[in-house]
Amino acid sequence: MATYVLVHGGGHGGWCYRKVARLLRSAGHEVHTPTLTGLGERSHLLHPDIDLDTHIEDVTALLRYEDLREVILVGHSYGGMVVTGAADRAPDRVGRLVYLDAATPVDGQSLLKLAGPMIEAIRPHGAVVDGVELVLLPAPGAGLFYGVTDPGDLAWMDERLTGHPWKCFEQPLVLTGEAALGAIAKFHIVCTSTLATRDPALVAEARTAGRLWDIDTGHDLMITEAAAVAEALLEVAAAPAS
Repeated sequence: MATYVLVHGGGHGGWCYRKVARLLRSAGHEVHTPTLTGLGERSHLLHPDIDLDTHIEDVTALLRYEDLREVILVGHSYGGMVVTGAADRAPDRVGRLVYLDAATPVDGQSLLKLAGPMIEAIRPHGAVVDGVELVLLPAPGAGLFYGVTDPGDLAWMDERLTGHPWKCFEQPLVLTGEAALGAIAKFHIVCTSTLATRDPALVAEARTAGRLWDIDTGHDLMITEAAAVAEALLEVAAAPAS
């Protein structure tokens, strides 16, 4: 049995993995889908100090308090920043890292630095709410921004998407144990359309090692192609970790 921790991206919550989690659990695996502070069902905890470090601590605390080991730690989109930081802080608890159409940062990078033009483009459409600058504000049909087109999925997302604290996107990731982090096996499940925007060397290395899957769908592939994502994650569990 494998243990998965599935970390969501900006504006989402653990809810976005509902379909994938059901498939992994039905295959006999343990699955955790934490929601980061200030988002989803934890949006009532929103406060001005929430940043990337807050979300990294959310995940490392889960690993510690649930005493999870050899975890397959998955991050979607902004969640790639979070899982990289969590694996850096708790490398003894992470067996494999999976980047699900996600940011793949190095030390000192913020999401703003990593994906500047796209991130800067969303800022003017944000708002300050209770002293917190929020971006990715929910609106009817907002799921279209994430590549979701099914009417049922869009309606489901409309009820759950929340704004995301801007500080999370501009805070640089600080790594404290790069050697241990570098020893963790890394896998990539990406949208076919984003392959051309990714580091060619990273893509080539992952493909050669058999650690790259590309799925022809929108950015929220855990919603639009849950079966394909779950199948890839099952293959990750079966793959060598060294």
